[in-house]
Amino acid sequence: MMLEIDVESDDEWDSSTDWSLLVRRAAESAVAESAFPQLARGSRAVELSVRLTGDEEVRALNSEWRGKDKPTNVLSFPMSEAEELASADGDGPELMLGDIVLARGVCEREAAEKAVPVETHATHLLVHGTLHLLGYDHMADDEAADMESREVRALARLGISDPYAVRD
Repeated sequence: MMLEIDVESDDEWDSSTDWSLLVRRAAESAVAESAFPQLARGSRAVELSVRLTGDEEVRALNSEWRGKDKPTNVLSFPMSEAEELASADGDGPELMLGDIVLARGVCEREAAEKAVPVETHATHLLVHGTLHLLGYDHMADDEAADMESREVRALARLGISDPYAVRD
């Protein structure tokens, strides 16, 4: 897959982590577990943009686009339709999947609650966000179960255990 990733991060995100590599691995794993694995096999360029920022920026975006005036862990803004994704094998013009935005503070707090490294939780959120860009949602129970199982399989590809498993 010719995956082009634009990662923009602000000072809140630890610069000792290779966020570009983490984003790439999460996105590739999510694509491989999606209904569109041809995106990973094809020669067509696929692009997504990731913004790693703080809670306030995410709160403003969440308020503007979802009408919820609070920060959230991840926002996804898809730019491709399912029909476009399904026919995206082989060559063709670059396919823009969309944008993902992560909030550092929320991600950090949730990681602490789950007792996992921030990088592990961020990977989960990036897989989750990428699946949203690929048309998955979790509004209905059956959709949520499908999306969750794809997340679990994508994370397992990366050596990350099931984040939904009940821990003792």
